[in-house]
Amino acid sequence: MSALENVTLPLLPSGFPFAQIQKEAIAALDRLGMSPKLHTPARLLSGGEQQRVAIARALVHNPQLILADEPTANLDAKNREVLLNILSDLRRDGKTLLIATHDPIFDSWESSDRIIEMHDGVLENR
Repeated sequence: MSALENVTLPLLPSGFPFAQIQKEAIAALDRLGMSPKLHTPARLLSGGEQQRVAIARALVHNPQLILADEPTANLDAKNREVLLNILSDLRRDGKTLLIATHDPIFDSWESSDRIIEMHDGVLENR
């Protein structure tokens, strides 16, 4: 399946017209800089590109809660910044983000309300 088909697929059962579904999927991919790869089969995408398609697929649903496991892994510096900006926008829009990561960028991320660390299996508030 192409990047576009991957993002479109979960919206098909919604009952919305296909043109609207496709428009929303394209917008989600564009937001993550994936417009040039809309019709590229997923197997031909790099790891970072596949990750951005997966993020677009999740965000196209406009969820209230976003669970992100290592969201910046496999991303180059430019796309990491794009993703952090998107996550900040989502947070400002009232979305709840739960991010599990080893990436130290989140230690000082301005959109963090609360940071909980795990040390030797014990959760600690910071």
